[in-house]
Amino acid sequence: MLKHSKAFSGFSVDDLAKAKAFYGEVLGLEVADNPMGILEIHIAGSSNILVYPKPNHEPATFTILNFPVDDIDEAVDSLSAKGVSFEQYGGEIKTDEKGVFRGAAQAKGPNIAWFRDPAGNILSLIEEN
Repeated sequence: MLKHSKAFSGFSVDDLAKAKAFYGEVLGLEVADNPMGILEIHIAGSSNILVYPKPNHEPATFTILNFPVDDIDEAVDSLSAKGVSFEQYGGEIKTDEKGVFRGAAQAKGPNIAWFRDPAGNILSLIEEN
């Protein structure tokens, strides 16, 4: 029944104006106002992602959006220069001083760096090799 449905994703934020600035200006994505009072993020090769306001928003405790990149260090440096802070994790996904989990060097998956949007939702950069 849903096999051919063009599904799309959405998530909440506590401040649409901050979200629009972050996703549009900091991350450089195409963001449009939707007549329903929400935002649409246009992602290359994908369905639009809806961002909607929620007064009692609680940040997701998992990664809601992954951005594949060719060079994780370049991407981390570029976003860091724009004020983005990268998460520091220990244990199985221990990150380095830049906030990058170096999975490729350990044969434990790709290199990944996690960061948060202004609403506290977790996003990631994933290096494609």
